[in-house]
Amino acid sequence: MVDPGKVVDLIKDARDRRTVPLILELDLTDGLVETAPADPLTAILSIRRTHLRDVLDGLRRARTDSRVRALIVKIGSGIGLAMAQELRDAVRAFRDAGKPTVAWAETFGETGHGTVPYYLATAFERIYLQPSGDVGLTGVSLEEPFFKDALEKAGVSPRFAKRHEYKTMANTFMENAYTPEHEEMSSRLVASIGEQITAGVAEARGLTEEQVRKLIDRGPLLADEALDAGLVDKLGYRDEVYAEVRAQAGEDAQLRYVARYNRAHSLTPRLSRPRQDVIALIQGHGQIRLGRSGRSPMPGQGNAMGSDTIGAGFRAAVKDDRVKAIVFRVNSPGGSAVASDAIWREVVLARRAGKPVIVSMGDLAASGGYYVSVAADTIVAQPGTFTGSIGVVVGKPIVNNLLERLGIGVGSVEDGAHARMFSATKDFSDSEWERINTSLDRIYDDFTAKVAEGRHMSREQVHELARGRVWTGADARRHGLVDELGGLDLALDLARKKAGLATDAPVRVFPHTAPLDRLRPPESSDDRTAARARLDAWGSLSGLANRLGLPASGPLTLPGSWDIR
Repeated sequence: MVDPGKVVDLIKDARDRRTVPLILELDLTDGLVETAPADPLTAILSIRRTHLRDVLDGLRRARTDSRVRALIVKIGSGIGLAMAQELRDAVRAFRDAGKPTVAWAETFGETGHGTVPYYLATAFERIYLQPSGDVGLTGVSLEEPFFKDALEKAGVSPRFAKRHEYKTMANTFMENAYTPEHEEMSSRLVASIGEQITAGVAEARGLTEEQVRKLIDRGPLLADEALDAGLVDKLGYRDEVYAEVRAQAGEDAQLRYVARYNRAHSLTPRLSRPRQDVIALIQGHGQIRLGRSGRSPMPGQGNAMGSDTIGAGFRAAVKDDRVKAIVFRVNSPGGSAVASDAIWREVVLARRAGKPVIVSMGDLAASGGYYVSVAADTIVAQPGTFTGSIGVVVGKPIVNNLLERLGIGVGSVEDGAHARMFSATKDFSDSEWERINTSLDRIYDDFTAKVAEGRHMSREQVHELARGRVWTGADARRHGLVDELGGLDLALDLARKKAGLATDAPVRVFPHTAPLDRLRPPESSDDRTAARARLDAWGSLSGLANRLGLPASGPLTLPGSWDIR
């Protein structure tokens, strides 16, 4: 028999969840996920991770929700610079709505990276720090390894060609120090990021930029030193921080994670038109390749942006008459030139069909990541986004000496003058170099022509900004390579305006497949299930996979790790 008292308690609890005051909280210890992984296995493995869209949508909704009394965020070190700037924008808008915001941390970089986490914290009204913590505001640096001497000792001879002098991937293997152009580019990247962080901290904490630079040069600062310098507002442990926030918000206020708050509202049935107009959101993350998007289960391998999957998303959005504009989120170092071109074409076709396309760049949208963006109506990037890298590089290692030292012999037979052109056990012949240089010239000319067309520049203007050079979003906007500085929220707002939709017009992810669709075979290449993402089994064995004929990253790739944390 059902206990009537328990039924009453359940009803009261459900009512309270809809009416009681709320303190929203967010834990950034493990960072944020840009988007839910498309392949089922990785989606299950990351089901507990917080998604950026949930946070942005939740904070936007909470600005006008009278139940939400405050926001408290635990700052961690797993956030890249552009994402930190995205969160800073969202927090500032929340503050502008008159709601208290509190950032707290056990430490901003315990013998590690603390500059970007602290920079993020300065967007909040108050900053709390555990008494044993530090403020690792130590500035910005970029370290880049050069393997020329090591490869020679190992018996490996790199063979690369590039367009042009700022396309630095080849330098990694063919030089033992910076070239003048490489050093110039890297120095400007670091200077631009330093300028952004210094200006942001100074404005937020009521200091001059000169004062902030002096504090950076003193860092890392102990908790008491940071308090005296005005970098934090109070020292305290978690219980003390939460007690003060509760005292301000009301003792009856309940804690609720921002993502849970947003999803609870998203699941609430809303009265809307059956055929409501929407903005399509297409997510492009990771190395660009031919075929389907996916993700490797191996640590550190990350996402892959497949031209088939992204193309299917654009075609579905174009075909859907409810979609009035498209936002293409790009977070990629590039990859295959052919795949990048296929995605570029889908952007062009979407615009021809009358659907405005707005690109929103994440932490990184360079080389092929810029290629797929350049045909959009508007490109939006954060000041700290790394973009550009308009150039191309092709090459291979020659491993004969290494194999000889290991006692490995290689036999080969061939039919065709260039049959072993990309073999790692054969150097390029003169005629093969001629073919490589012809290909590089064609790719570079095509790339720069598309940039000139998309950005309304002359080829000469584009070449001055291209040559493989990487820019921050702030510098890219100054040079006309991007249009607006901001994040995903700004891109969605611009899309709504271009489409003439209301400011709260809904967003729908494309391509979208229902769970049952994943189980049925596709009927044709136009079927939405045909381009569903796949799980990559090769991971760190991608080199071997490539030898077996499977696709690897392509010539439009930004080398190295470009996160500023």
